[in-house]
Order: sequence, then structure tokens, then C-alpha cells
Amino acid sequence: MRIGIDLGGTNIQVGSVDRGTLREVHVGSTPAGETKETVLEKIFELADRLPAEEAESIGVGVPSMVDVESGIVYDVQNIPSWTEVPLKERMEARYDVPTYIQNDANCFALAEHRFGSGQGQSPMVGMIVGTGFAGGILVDGTLLSGRNCGAGEFGTVPYRDSIYEHYCSGQFFEREYNTTAKRAHERAKNEEEKALVMFETFGTHLGRAVQLILYTFDPSHIVIGGSVRHAYPFFEKAMWKEIKALAFPRVLDTFTFERSSLDYAGVLGAATLGLQPETLPQ
Repeated sequence: MRIGIDLGGTNIQVGSVDRGTLREVHVGSTPAGETKETVLEKIFELADRLPAEEAESIGVGVPSMVDVESGIVYDVQNIPSWTEVPLKERMEARYDVPTYIQNDANCFALAEHRFGSGQGQSPMVGMIVGTGFAGGILVDGTLLSGRNCGAGEFGTVPYRDSIYEHYCSGQFFEREYNTTAKRAHERAKNEEEKALVMFETFGTHLGRAVQLILYTFDPSHIVIGGSVRHAYPFFEKAMWKEIKALAFPRVLDTFTFERSSLDYAGVLGAATLGLQPETLPQ
């Protein structure tokens, strides 16, 4: 049994995974605006509900840059107090279990490549659209994490007057419309015109972000995860309109795009971090 932890700006998900099957999951709200120790204690509180003494390893996905070797995380997105946290050291001191730290989008991509729609696809990108916007990249089964675990941080690329994340995540609805993506989705399901326009505009921005990914990595497959993916029918048309405006339309002949159907993909992916390289997706 292995433990996977998915730390997000909104929620923390902790689960036990046995042979690729999720056995138990606990979810709690992230105290994102609180101190470093308060956030750590919340992770511990959730992880303590699992039999950590039975775990072969613990994996943690975080929305930030990571020194994978030391397990130090830096400048965690949407958790201001986490500017430098020796997370591997703290986890191992508490649970006495080998712990592996990675970027959360990389964990999501690993889960999709191993268990989801990305199986057999290369290159493939797992794209998280939730509180933030980022991606994980796999080429021939190998995770392309970059020197600082920063590959796939599409959300921080400059765009318009800001960055892509401000236009391609739940932050867009808060910044532009003073609402949440969840509320906008409920209103769109009720066919409220203003909400439908919100998602059409959102889809235009996200389509341009997908263009960026296609131009830079030419993936055969992109899978979208994160909470905002549930509203896909409302931004799908606008998104694809932008994608089809590619300067190289032949790319789309071999390109596929799907919504993630995995539950707790971040937890699944984090749990795989403790596997030996030869057993990771190939």
C-alpha cells in the first residue's frame, strides 16, 4: 500500500492506493491563507487517518517548484506562506516512511498515463484547470519535469495584461465577474445568458492556451483535469474554435483531447512516485 497526497489551493486530498486501486480517501479544505505550520498540520491531520505504518511510501503533489532530490518546495501557488518548506524532511520525520515530492500537475499527468486516457500516448500533456492552471508532460513514458520541476507551468506564461492562469482557471471568474466557477457553472446549467457568455469567453482564452501547448510540445493527446473541467460542455465550442485556428492544421489530424474520468487523479499519481523507475508508465 502507498499513500498519495494532493495539495491544492482549495482542498487537500489524501488517499491509500493498493495496486493501482484507491482504497480510502479523506478530503479537507486547505487553510491557504494561514501560516506554514497550519497548512502542514492540516496535511498531517488527514494523513493520520490512514495506516501510514503500513505504507511502502508516501507521495505528495504540490502546486509549486520542487527540489525533487531534497524534497523542498518553493513558492507554492495560492498558499502564500509556503515560500520554502522542507516537506520531505517533515513527512519522513513524522511517519518514518520514504516520501517523494513532485509538482501536482506532474502527478496528475502520471496518473492519466498510467491509469487513464493517456495510456499509450506520447507525447501527452495532463492539464489541470482548477484553482490554478498548469500541466504535466510525458514523452515516451518519461516525465519531463525540467531542472527545477517547472516544466509545464503554462499558467505563468505572460498573456494579455497578466498571465494565462488568470484567464484559464477558476480565477478568471473571480477576477472578471466576481463569482466562482462553481456558481457560474450552476447558472450556465440553468441557461442563464450571462453565465453562458462567461464560459464562452473562458473557452476562448483556454483555447489559446491549448494552442500554446500544441506549438511548444506537439502532443498526441491532452487530458484536462481539475474542477473546471466539469463545465466543459459550456466552453468546449469556443475553445475548439481557437484550437482550429492553428497555423498548422495538420497537427489536429492526430491530436485528441479528453476530459479526465479518473477520481482523485492527483492522489493516484502521487502514490506512484514511490515506484521504481522501471515500473513507472512506459
